Amino acid sequence: MVIRTFFSLLLFIIAAPVFALSQVQATIDRNPIVTGEYFVLDIIADDDLNAGALDTSVLLDDFIVGRTSVGRSTKMVNFDTTKETRWQVLLSPKSAGNVTIPAFNIKGISSNPITLKVIPQGSPADEVQNVFIKINNNASEAYVGQLITYKVKLYLAVELQRGVLSAPVIEGAQIKQIGEDKDGSEIIDGRRFRVIERTYGIIADLPGELVINGASFSGDVLVEAPRRGGMFGFNESRPMQTEAEREVIQINPTPPSYQGKWLVSDIAVLKETWPDDISEFEVGSPITRTISLIASNTDDTSLPDIDIPLADGLKAYPEKPLRQTFVRDNQVVSQYSITTAIVPTKPGTYTLPEINVPWWNPHLKKQQFATLPARTINVVGSTTATTDIPPADTFSAVQDSGYWPLLSAVLAVLWLITLVLWRKAASINRTLPQSNQDNKNLKTPRKTATTGLNAIIHACDRNDSSAAIIAVQAYFSERLGKLMTLTQISGLSEQLAFAMNKLQADKYSNKPQAIDKKSLMDAILAYQQPPLDNKKSIIAELNP
Repeated sequence: MVIRTFFSLLLFIIAAPVFALSQVQATIDRNPIVTGEYFVLDIIADDDLNAGALDTSVLLDDFIVGRTSVGRSTKMVNFDTTKETRWQVLLSPKSAGNVTIPAFNIKGISSNPITLKVIPQGSPADEVQNVFIKINNNASEAYVGQLITYKVKLYLAVELQRGVLSAPVIEGAQIKQIGEDKDGSEIIDGRRFRVIERTYGIIADLPGELVINGASFSGDVLVEAPRRGGMFGFNESRPMQTEAEREVIQINPTPPSYQGKWLVSDIAVLKETWPDDISEFEVGSPITRTISLIASNTDDTSLPDIDIPLADGLKAYPEKPLRQTFVRDNQVVSQYSITTAIVPTKPGTYTLPEINVPWWNPHLKKQQFATLPARTINVVGSTTATTDIPPADTFSAVQDSGYWPLLSAVLAVLWLITLVLWRKAASINRTLPQSNQDNKNLKTPRKTATTGLNAIIHACDRNDSSAAIIAVQAYFSERLGKLMTLTQISGLSEQLAFAMNKLQADKYSNKPQAIDKKSLMDAILAYQQPPLDNKKSIIAELNP
């Protein structure tokens, strides 16, 4: 019983949420303040506390303490519960000058003191401090083509109605925004500011001094205009405008010792995506290879194209390269990726050579290389698997607008041959009966060849090179009674070899190409199947 009670109490302690005060934060709604005006002091504690936990008597010496309100809230996100107690105190300074709002201590946790600037009545408050811009860039000097990161922070202590944050004005350089705007908050001199952060990328085109006329903001904000001597006021819309400071950055030329395509970056690496689970590749089977160049503090337009040399016996069908720039961990990162289908045309051992991309390190002031090591691949001949499909004796050609005269003639000849054979077989069957299986083989015409031709024609009409390749393989596999690879089909005739190479080139081409339907069909129909060893004369079979 005691043990059961102990475990129940232990589970209750573990399951019960634990709340403990860990932070007390004090902010004011504006700074400076005019004597006689009221402002709001916010004190926030991250726990559920009694209203009397805050002692405001320390404010009585320097301020008139007005109404104090208390609010509590509880939030739960992903089973994580947070509680908050907020005090809002209306205060009015008793005299002009710098006044300190002391730290508030609640259960041993203290807030930060706030220095408040109080100006006499009749002196305009420094309204420029309601809206201002701070900028930060990552370099005081740079190279031609180097990405300069220019970060703009717009600080708003008042409610924004509408406004435009304009990019800096620069001559002799390219500029574009990188990533999306960030919306956050910061506390400065006890005052909470809304902060809108934007990042620009600047690339100088020419060496020399680069003058950056700072980013600017223009818009309307809501400003509180309290009545003199009163506790309450009203908000009014006012236009605001501010501009960042002008900056000058020294741009250096390309170093004369540099060799290769110019690329300046903090760091650059080459990566490869390769089918590692395959040790051997077959002739005619495409190998997908993706190479990526990743560089830090560089724009994607500055990344060079990558040359990928190949040995004889390998054909390359590259896709369109992909370029992108993004922000990761407050760093600008760019990436160039190219995917290539490598098709071996004959067996053997091949070496994909090492790839080197030169780049300039502006911190070390020297040339370095991003390297992808060489890779050796082994290519074997295509494996051929036999099937249970019997050889096709005859096939009928399908009608098509471009080939109907030829196909009609072939159809007529084949029909006459089939009729003659059927009559002979029927005559012989009346005198020498055969098994039911032999009769089925003689009397059942094969229609798969016609179906295969139809599939090829339809794929060509849709300009679907992948479907056309599959249909051609299926057609010849059915016609010859064994599984046929593209290499084996190309070996049937020179005309078929040319047509199949053209079809594969269309499939992997960067630019969409129309399938040469006429050449492909001419090559297929021109192929004459050699006589098979097991196809003996009907008369010879019936007369041993």
